[in-house]
Amino acid sequence: MATTSPYRTFIQDISASSTGEVLLRGWVYRLRVLGKTSFIILRDCSGVAQCVAATEAVQDYRLKVEDVVEVRGVARADRRSKVGFEIHILTLRMLNRAGQVLPFRSADNVEGIGLETLLHFRPLALRTESVGDVFRIQAALLSCFRDALNRRRFTEIVTSKIVSGGTEGGSNLFEIKYFERVAYLAQSPQFYKEQSVAGFERVYETGHVYRAEPHASSRHLTEYYSLDVEFGFIEGPEDVIQLERELLTDIFQSLNSRHGETLSKYRGEPLPSMLEAPCWEFSSCLEMLRSNYGRTDLVDDLDPEGERQLCELAKRESGFPALFVLGFPLSARPFYTAPRGAEGAASSFDLLFQGIEITTGGQRLHRREDLEAALLSRSIDPTTFESHLEMFELGMPPHGGFAIGLERLTCQVLNLPNVRQAVLYPRDRDRLTP
Repeated sequence: MATTSPYRTFIQDISASSTGEVLLRGWVYRLRVLGKTSFIILRDCSGVAQCVAATEAVQDYRLKVEDVVEVRGVARADRRSKVGFEIHILTLRMLNRAGQVLPFRSADNVEGIGLETLLHFRPLALRTESVGDVFRIQAALLSCFRDALNRRRFTEIVTSKIVSGGTEGGSNLFEIKYFERVAYLAQSPQFYKEQSVAGFERVYETGHVYRAEPHASSRHLTEYYSLDVEFGFIEGPEDVIQLERELLTDIFQSLNSRHGETLSKYRGEPLPSMLEAPCWEFSSCLEMLRSNYGRTDLVDDLDPEGERQLCELAKRESGFPALFVLGFPLSARPFYTAPRGAEGAASSFDLLFQGIEITTGGQRLHRREDLEAALLSRSIDPTTFESHLEMFELGMPPHGGFAIGLERLTCQVLNLPNVRQAVLYPRDRDRLTP
């Protein structure tokens, strides 16, 4: 059916040379009434524009900031405007009124507003520049991640988040009622992406994962978004590390070129190339922590302070605070992790970036008999994982991969102090709303 409604115009599509009528829809961002003339700064998803009308023509609307309106007007060149034009209002229509009392306004500087308030009034916070920027950068990270992998012949997969058991022996799982049975929310797509390697060779997935860990820190969530990569025909974990170096370098270069102005609000310098990020053995890291910081308390893993200290050492050596730590103790890694040498080390690594771990990855076991032996060594009955193990009889190549936490990566890119700032609606030990 034909429509007689004028076609809506986005503010970004208007220029000083635009002619004819435009139809705008958005929020009242700012409002100034100067005697006989009223200036309405309108904001939509693409930008802001100054709209002008005689005060008597709009006074009956009783406009206020954050009202939702439609403006039909004419764009006229104006050298005084930052965008080179302003809109002379012909008609105005109220689409919805905002409340009389709001906790803050979208034009406000919200640095002094508490995080709990910004989370509670999320839609309004997203219309502010600083909060909105976080999620525009996060969306760009996701887009760049996909683009970089698609160019490398990876296939994007989508796997179930309802599973019958855990990938790491059943720990830290959220139990759900699944008809007459018990099921769980997936703590990782690890098994599915490994099986997909046997079908596609190179796969990736972006999706939520769940960890029932009772943390209450600025870096942990119970529901987070994971960027997972897995690929076959590798020689060792070094191949996986090199892919991540290249992938992150591509992503960072794209962000620098496309969103450099936004990044400059949060960072003193552009995002670095990761191609020269060093890779240090875990045992060497412990020795460096002992000799430089007197640390003797770490044995089979790193704590947050150790991660920060290693990044400080990496910055002294390479010029930026990032490094791969390879060769964690095998006993501290999941059963499917391939061993590294004969000294009890794992072909497993973490990427530490600006003081925090953002990636865990490595080489996996690819033979059924090796997986069964690894399970038995941990007193786990292999039949518990039979549906997964039988996939390794279908022709599984040597493979490995990694997972990046999107929220942590966003925080490090923008130097945010709390991971909840990089989540639209964070879920942690205490928060289930909004």
